[in-house]
This record gives sequence, C-alpha cells and structure tokens, in this order.
Amino acid sequence: MTTVEQTRTTIERERHARVAEAAYEIRMGVLEQGEAQGEGYVGQALGIADVLAAVYCDKLRHRADDPEWEGRDRFLLSIGHYALASYAALAAAGVIPREELQTYAADGSRLPMSGMKSYTPGMEISGGSLGHGLGQAVGMALGLRLQGREGQLVYNLLSDGELNEGSTWEAAMSASHWQLGNLVALVDLNGLQADGRTDDVLRLEPQEERWASFGWDVQRVDGNDLEAVLAALDHVTETGAAQGVPKVILCDTRLAKGVPVLEAKDKLHFLRVAAEEWPIAKEQLTAGHREAQS
Repeated sequence: MTTVEQTRTTIERERHARVAEAAYEIRMGVLEQGEAQGEGYVGQALGIADVLAAVYCDKLRHRADDPEWEGRDRFLLSIGHYALASYAALAAAGVIPREELQTYAADGSRLPMSGMKSYTPGMEISGGSLGHGLGQAVGMALGLRLQGREGQLVYNLLSDGELNEGSTWEAAMSASHWQLGNLVALVDLNGLQADGRTDDVLRLEPQEERWASFGWDVQRVDGNDLEAVLAALDHVTETGAAQGVPKVILCDTRLAKGVPVLEAKDKLHFLRVAAEEWPIAKEQLTAGHREAQS
C-alpha cells in the first residue's frame, strides 16, 4: 500500500469512528428523552440513528450557531414523530444543548413530541401529517435552483408507511419532471407502521423499481451499516445537482437497533418502557458500542 493509500485509509477510519461515535450519542440521547417521558417512538429513532449521524455529522452543510444561515443544506423531517431522533442529532451537531433533551415533550419545551419548525432551532418544517414532506422538499429544491443556489442540497427523511400516501408519489413525479438534482430522499424501511406490518397494510415492494420508474437515481443500503450509508451519501454529493436527477437512498433499518432489551419487545411502533428497563437499555447500548469500537 502506498503512502497516499495509507493516508486515505486512515482518514476513512477516523471518519467512520467519528460518525459511529455520533450515532452512539444520538441513540443515548434518544434513550434519555424516552426515559424522561417513559414512552415514545423510541424504536424508530434508534433504528434511524446511523443515517442521521452520517447526515448531520458528516454531510450536512450547516452552522450550529446560525441555524437559519442562507448557505445551509436543508434537512426536512417529514415523519414528525421521529422528532426525538432529530433532537438528538441536533444536539450531536451542536445546534441545541444536549441537556435540553431532558425537556422532551414537557410543557413549555422547545422539543415537542412531533417536530415543529416554530419551536425548535434547526427544524425546517413541521411534520406529523404524513405525506407532505417530500412535496415541501420539492418546493425548497426548486426554489433554491431558481435562486441560483442548487449546490445546496435538500434532504428529506420519510418513512415506508408514508409511501402509502399518493401525495408522496405526486412529489416524486414532480421532482423528476423538474430535474431536481439537488433533492435527496432518505426512506426509512423498518417494515412497521401504526396499523401493523407495512407489507400487510399496503405492499410497497419492489421499491428500487418503483422509484427508478419515476426517474430517480436509486440506491438501497442497510441503514444500520455506517460504511454503506456513508458510501451512498458520498455518491449523492459527488454527483451533485449537475446530473439533474433526484436521488433516493432506501435504508433498511432495524427497530430499536443497538438495545436488545427493547428489540425483544412485541409492540415496537410506540414503546412504553418500565422505569427499571431504561438503565438496562443504556448499559446495553454502551456495551455494544464499546465492543464495536474495540
């Protein structure tokens, strides 16, 4: 291996370790918020932590001390009930104080249970009514292009259950029509929604072919494999807006990833956790992280 290759390998290892540490911080922040309320959409938040760490702590152009900076990329949380994951990511990125996570869903908090732009620094839209996020992302991406700023990317995180909504596919068709190469959709495929297994509610596969037929550049990865997630995001930023093709990364994730005591529960869409289980969850998360880093 040449010196240049060794240097590149070292840089990639350091990058991976940095993002892995951020993913651990996000998961711990999720558990801290869940413990403060005793319940919440914890399973989804733990599952998507690797993707959020890669975006917020490696790719997203932003200024922690100036969330409204004009030159920023946009990250839109379409699935508002994943808010505790976004709050933990914003804390890991330095946008909000970490200790503020303890106020999650409390009266007067800037961190409501469902993400809202009017409350939280760094939150670009108010989510919750599923099916609207991608349409808003299309509007933002088109707006940036009309302003000559299409080098700024618009990321939109949406869920597999949200793909039941016709408005999502209208937005997908519009993005292709307008050749929005500055738009990146991140789809969390965890296989579960409020009314049951996603495949039982409305079959969505084959996802790759569906998005490709709408004119999107498609990648599908294990959303809990940091190396794969980073490689997919590298492809997005390397091709950039010039290609004129919207991009989607389909992320297969595991609910409650990294916390066996929670992974084993039967009902994972909305978790109610006994007080004595939270310390166990934190211990398991830390032990698994240390083992992975050793």
